[in-house]
Amino acid sequence: MSDSDISPFTVICVGSSFAFSALFYHLYKQKREEIQKLKAIPKFQPNEELLKIVKSSQHKYLQYVAIEGHVQPDGEPLASQYVPRCFGVIQRVAVQEHWKVWNSIMKTWAHTRKNRKESTNTVPFSLASSSSAVAVRVTSPLQASGLHLETVHQRVREPQEGLVGLMVQGLSGEKPAGLEESEELLRVGAMATGFGELVLEQGRVLKLIPPRDGREYILVATDYRGFMQKHEGSASMWKVLTAAFGIAGAVLLALAIYKAYWKQKDRRAD
Repeated sequence: MSDSDISPFTVICVGSSFAFSALFYHLYKQKREEIQKLKAIPKFQPNEELLKIVKSSQHKYLQYVAIEGHVQPDGEPLASQYVPRCFGVIQRVAVQEHWKVWNSIMKTWAHTRKNRKESTNTVPFSLASSSSAVAVRVTSPLQASGLHLETVHQRVREPQEGLVGLMVQGLSGEKPAGLEESEELLRVGAMATGFGELVLEQGRVLKLIPPRDGREYILVATDYRGFMQKHEGSASMWKVLTAAFGIAGAVLLALAIYKAYWKQKDRRAD
């Protein structure tokens, strides 16, 4: 069987399939290692038992733990600017201009965005449990990674065009397409999980702070189980892709060898 019996296109497809399979397997292994490290992190809920554990520790702190609880403001919460009776402890408000720009080559209007203005506000808050008076204060939440806020308002306001505005647009080749408003909140009462260093201050005040040993400070707007399920789902995805591309490569290789074998057999018969 010679190399010419297998087309270059087939070689590329087979090689690409195995290469992608190897890449996805590497990503799968990385994710599995990350999951095992996450599972090894002690997980607690704010309660008297946690307070006793920290009090009994040598330096009154736990180096790296996961704390799961309901979001509770330490004082007055932030009120939504758009939704009545909606409160949070972290608020992100953004305004984005939508414009249409005339493309003289394509003779069409192209959509673009510019002049984005964004503001973020926070108030002190804790993670608490409904079954205990103990709460864990979350410090420097904006330094944490992984936090995706809930979108409570999103709207695009249509522009109001006057005669003067239309004239300017004709000269400049630009016209407003709308003004997008959005508001995101970490809502009061929502379940959240934080990963960081837990310290005890003033004998009873528990605080979750960014780890001083350099590990990642994480705050996610979900419970611990949901956080782990997301990582498990990601690992499963890489596993399926590894198998799919590996099988595809094997099938393509088998077909190529099969076709090449019969081509060579036909030539010998002739």
